Amino acid sequence: MKKDLVSIGDLNGEEIRELFKISAGIKGKQLDLAKGKTLVLVFEKPSLRTRVTFSVAFFQLGGEVLYLAPADIGLGKRESVPDVARNLARWVDAIAARTFAHKTVVDLASYATVPVINALSDAEHPCQALADFLTIYEHLGSGSPRGSEAFSWGDIKLAYFGDGNNVCHSLMLTAAKLGAHMVIGGPQGYGPKDEFIKAATDEAAKTGASITITNDAHETAADADVIYTDVWASMGQKQEAAERRSLFAPFQVNSELLKHAKPDVLVEHCLPAHRGEEITDEVLDGPHSIVMDEAENRLHIQKAILYKLLTSR
Repeated sequence: MKKDLVSIGDLNGEEIRELFKISAGIKGKQLDLAKGKTLVLVFEKPSLRTRVTFSVAFFQLGGEVLYLAPADIGLGKRESVPDVARNLARWVDAIAARTFAHKTVVDLASYATVPVINALSDAEHPCQALADFLTIYEHLGSGSPRGSEAFSWGDIKLAYFGDGNNVCHSLMLTAAKLGAHMVIGGPQGYGPKDEFIKAATDEAAKTGASITITNDAHETAADADVIYTDVWASMGQKQEAAERRSLFAPFQVNSELLKHAKPDVLVEHCLPAHRGEEITDEVLDGPHSIVMDEAENRLHIQKAILYKLLTSR
């Protein structure tokens, strides 16, 4: 594994599966791997799941966590990103950065001599995608209640509904690297960025995966093993919220849409949810939902990432 986790592109399929194994092996355990070490959270955006799960993960590894809010640093304003990276690397053992621009995470990783983890940027959300696929494996993989010893990612169809955003980009890359099939459904002009489509399809050609983009909600849901959705307007797009509500309405994840998927389809959402918009209460809180398992697994996969990065140095 590389020094940093900036993108899902930094991992191969074998490394992703290894992180799943590490996560299972250390889930719920208190370790002293990070005793005497410090993780700093450099956040430009507010957070519930990311802040808490990274903090608890590092505590469970035996380390200490320092949180730096936007006003504490002023990345690229009060001080340049390279200078922030160089300074932090002299004091701490790892950096988790939640930023607006993806370039900020790239630059932190380039100039810091300690591991840097992308805790969210405008281009990708790798920790979220890894937690999502870990959750799918726990429910459908070998040894799971619904799984079989013959489990193959090539038998899994993930149907994503919504904006081609950072989460969508990371899901595409992860599906492609594992060999799963992913269909993205949303209105014309709101799909994932071309560079991520190319990267995912190039990877899919090697693994037998497939990446399909459509504007038909029923085609997206057809025979899906997993249905996934995210908010229609992310941070920085609130001025477009009213227009997006109208355009994305046919792609709402509701009980009618689930009828087109497999009868035992699983439903994921990265949260926070805008209930009644991209997903209805009856689905989010219903028997198909594995959203809380998914949220919990942010803790476990990030703990595995930290474990791997610290033991690889």
